[in-house]
Amino acid sequence: MAQRTYDKIWDEAEDSLEKLVNEELCDEPLEHGKDRHASFHMVATFYVRYLQIMRNVEQCYNQLVQPQKRQLLRFLLDGVMGRLLELKQEMLQLQCTEYYYMDDILEDFKLMPQDLEVPIPRYIVNERKQILQDRQKHFRELLAKLKPKVNQTRDEQVSMSVEEAVRLVQLVERARQGRLSMNNVHKQKERKCWAKQSCSVVVMDRVAAAQKIQKTLENTSLLIDESLEAQHCAVQIGLERELVNEMDAIKDKIQKVEGLGIKEDIQEQIRQWFVECWDIAGAFPDYPNENDGGSAAIIAEKTFNELKEELVPQELDQQKKGKKNIDEKKNRKDKKEKAAAKKEDNGWKMLPSNFLPTITEGHKTYNEVWKHRDEFICFHQKFDVELMRKIKRKEVESEIRVQVDNLMREELIKLQIVVDRQKTKGKNKKEKGKQKKKAKKTRKAIDLTANRTIESLFEELVNQGVLVQPQRIQLANLTGEYSYRGTGMELLQTGTEPVPSLFDLHQQVKLCVILPLGSPTVHEKAPLVRSLLLVGPHGVGKKSLVHAICTETGANLFNLSAVNIKGKYPGKAGLQMLMHLVFKVARNMQPSVVWIDDAEKMFRKKVPKEEKELDPQRLKKELPKMLKFVKPGDRVLIVGTSPVPYEAELKSICKVYDKILQVPRPKYASRLALWRSFISNKGGVITPVLDLNSLSVLSDGYTPGHIVQSVQAALSKRRLQLQRRCPLVAAEFIHELVQMRQVSHEEDEKLKVKPCKNADGVMKSLASFRI
Repeated sequence: MAQRTYDKIWDEAEDSLEKLVNEELCDEPLEHGKDRHASFHMVATFYVRYLQIMRNVEQCYNQLVQPQKRQLLRFLLDGVMGRLLELKQEMLQLQCTEYYYMDDILEDFKLMPQDLEVPIPRYIVNERKQILQDRQKHFRELLAKLKPKVNQTRDEQVSMSVEEAVRLVQLVERARQGRLSMNNVHKQKERKCWAKQSCSVVVMDRVAAAQKIQKTLENTSLLIDESLEAQHCAVQIGLERELVNEMDAIKDKIQKVEGLGIKEDIQEQIRQWFVECWDIAGAFPDYPNENDGGSAAIIAEKTFNELKEELVPQELDQQKKGKKNIDEKKNRKDKKEKAAAKKEDNGWKMLPSNFLPTITEGHKTYNEVWKHRDEFICFHQKFDVELMRKIKRKEVESEIRVQVDNLMREELIKLQIVVDRQKTKGKNKKEKGKQKKKAKKTRKAIDLTANRTIESLFEELVNQGVLVQPQRIQLANLTGEYSYRGTGMELLQTGTEPVPSLFDLHQQVKLCVILPLGSPTVHEKAPLVRSLLLVGPHGVGKKSLVHAICTETGANLFNLSAVNIKGKYPGKAGLQMLMHLVFKVARNMQPSVVWIDDAEKMFRKKVPKEEKELDPQRLKKELPKMLKFVKPGDRVLIVGTSPVPYEAELKSICKVYDKILQVPRPKYASRLALWRSFISNKGGVITPVLDLNSLSVLSDGYTPGHIVQSVQAALSKRRLQLQRRCPLVAAEFIHELVQMRQVSHEEDEKLKVKPCKNADGVMKSLASFRI
């Protein structure tokens, strides 16, 4: 599509965003008293509307080429994503569950269930493509150095005599000759069968021919799409580089030509402020700190009375403060009682948002700059020089203002010394004393590897097998269908989490993990999730989800499982060094995922004799300590996987993991999609003879891992070659499936969970298991 089409999509998204923000900023509809159902319906409606806006904004950001438009779209996209996460947290507090079903809202907006799927922004990986490629290349080089050492150890261990070697060679040669003879016999039989058939017989049936044509067309279209996308990305990158180079040149030019004039104007403005304050209050004002904005805070227009109140002498202020403190102590109890009464009267009320100001600022910029802009001026989709000058002039002004503030603070101190030397000396002494006390309190953390580079630490962790290369698994390839009976099943649930579908689980992984890890802006302001525990039976896809998270976000994968770190970094000092290395590299090479398999072993009361050598409780004390240092902006996530979480101490495991998500066995719709995708990916042809519905019904109680194993066992190379004469039948897969162990109903009941609140009264999803 043309660039104008995406401009129209952006314009429509901005219109709907303006309506939505106006509704949110209005106080009346956000208070529904004690009617939590009505409150949830309102928040869920906002969630669905924001989700559609996010989809459109992400599409525009990915397709538009003009670099200045893309900067604003990126700003808006991060704001909408963050607001989406905040609304999801509000729904969690209202309904006390991670999984919610909004069929009534879909019906109101005339949407499909697929419209609820959260899109993963493509910029998360595309903008870091070169970094990820260099990292993979570095991984291969390091692993290539380790392979010769492994081969040498194997050669030293294996020893064989000449006679045994000759016998092995003879056995292999006889087996090869036998295979060749059998292949010749089969080929001759096939030739005779084809010779007997008449030439008029169709070699391939219609279904197989149609499927073959579709596959070839899909492959060619995918290749064309990939080439076009690569060209499109190259154009975007080229224009952004031109913009950066031109911005630096324009900034230097503004500093040389207009820098002195801007500096003089700011100084005159501040001196005029000094004079006005002296005329009004008879005293000089306190100069604003850098954290408060410096002299930029003075520019705000104020009335005469407001300015006079601010400029009252400090002695009067101290007297007033003393009186206020007495009154505040008396009135604290009354305020608490009033606040509690308001909460009881109003019930639930939406918390203030960290992302609504971002959205409103981006929308305001769009209305002022791009809404009524003539696109003929920007026909070639290059940057606008005049718009760039305005932005860079503001940056130069802010940089010069910092320098001027330092000079004017000194000038103000000199003026105050002339007026009253004694007061200024007392103040300076107090300020110096405070600074000294603060300096004593601050302590720097000890860096155990201060003399080493991050690259050397990276190589050490790779050599030790702690930093591993994740498998390339995309979340879209982990097939899962929407729960069409979710609303009805939700009404039947009593006190426990409704059993989610794979589609629901993938949505939660996107919202809680992928979006915050992929965007630094979202991670800083969104609800913080430092750790996640994935719960489910063997073969349900927990490890695949961990690798999918790393693939979708381009994250590093650190394996701190007990089996993997056995014998590495022994002792207490070694353990401290291991945790220091992992978290230092994880923070410096964000985003990062720290994976702990069999997480329940760390929190068992007694360690079995067979597992004492592994020492699974080695990280039990160190892991909570390191989690305290993970703050907003540190895109580091701890992910644990556990097939039997009910064997651990519930209190200790819930303290470590912020969220606990159940990875369910696939339901009928998901099993149907899994059978279809696994058989086709293996090379099997799905014909009307193959009853997938029966397979989906009979495979109830089995995991995706069981389905994969049965498909691989049934579809051998020889069986794939015989598909033309003998199509696939469901009985072949059932025969392989029956030989595997089915997940019992008791195991499912043990994995069911119910929500509870933590010590602070905040709702924590899936925090206690029902045993």
